[in-house]
Amino acid sequence: MHAVPLRPAHPRRIARFALAACLLGAMGALPGAPLQAREMPEAGSATATGKPNVVILATGGTIAGAGADASNSATYQAAKVPVDKLIAAVPAMANVANVRGEQVFQIASESFTDAQLVQLGKRVSQLLKQDDVDGVVITHGTDTLEETALFLNLVVKSDKPIVVVGSMRPSTAISADGALNLLDAVTAAGSKEAVGKGVLVTMNDYIQSGRDVTKRTNIVPSAFSSQWGPLGMVVEGKTYFFRAPYKRHNASSEFDIDTIESLPLVAIVYGSGNMFPGAYKAAVDAGAKAIVNAGTGNGSVPGYLVDTLKDIRGKGTLVIRSSRVGDGFVLRNAEQPDDKYDWVVAHDFNPQKAKILAAVALTKTSDTKELQRIFWEY
Repeated sequence: MHAVPLRPAHPRRIARFALAACLLGAMGALPGAPLQAREMPEAGSATATGKPNVVILATGGTIAGAGADASNSATYQAAKVPVDKLIAAVPAMANVANVRGEQVFQIASESFTDAQLVQLGKRVSQLLKQDDVDGVVITHGTDTLEETALFLNLVVKSDKPIVVVGSMRPSTAISADGALNLLDAVTAAGSKEAVGKGVLVTMNDYIQSGRDVTKRTNIVPSAFSSQWGPLGMVVEGKTYFFRAPYKRHNASSEFDIDTIESLPLVAIVYGSGNMFPGAYKAAVDAGAKAIVNAGTGNGSVPGYLVDTLKDIRGKGTLVIRSSRVGDGFVLRNAEQPDDKYDWVVAHDFNPQKAKILAAVALTKTSDTKELQRIFWEY
């Protein structure tokens, strides 16, 4: 009998099996336990090794989640696995970059606050100013991943790659997608082709724009997409880009996280039939500097609420018309006379992203003409 040569395992297969083996053992690791971060090679080592230096900032989420049963893909505890175990579980990352990690937070992303957004943004900015850091990856829960990606896209003044990544299934699930997503994120963060393309999101093999992408479903790995399409893909350890962002971002942005200490309160009121005027008034009473009206259709405001919003604007709170519709964009002076009422339209930003852009913009101006320009340009 002739010996049959074994086929070498692909790095992504190795990553899948290593993740399951390593992270099943990590289920006993409790949030807040001491973490051992991998050390970054000394400055200049990237030249010696021929590999870029990438820092992984871990914030928790499903990608760091663990469940009691490998057959559970939707029942699990988020933010369970620390960053050192995430890195150790995907040894294939060492083939594409010199990697080290930091545990910034260990939370489910629905618990993110504005203060934590600012803290994360400042740490990303600090790292990217270092000569021995070529790119940053942020592991993040998927519920508010798109908001964090847009925020970083607006305020971090660097062209170096920033990649936000999550997973739809916990690391302990049979069908876990986190290992491959994380490997792709590190690949993109170390890629010269990713320089200057704004904040990226790597999920399900695709490279998405952090400005455009949104979570469209809650139970499958293909949850993230954009009406304008992906920027490219990561295939077998290589990035392929097919388009570039047009809107202002990062180095070309007028906003700078180094000068931002806090974000003003911006509220969202969701549109429906038979709406309740008290929701808008409660937001104003809570101190909201702007209200995003997540209106029906073209950001519509029902006739019986027009006077309420006019009164709110007249007393100083900004009104921004967005839409609860998944795609398209809100047209100015259609449905409502925005010029007459001094309202702003959110263009193609969904309500949650309009909230982020409004909060960032309000750190510089409350002039509605300037705010409208910002919504057009970003």
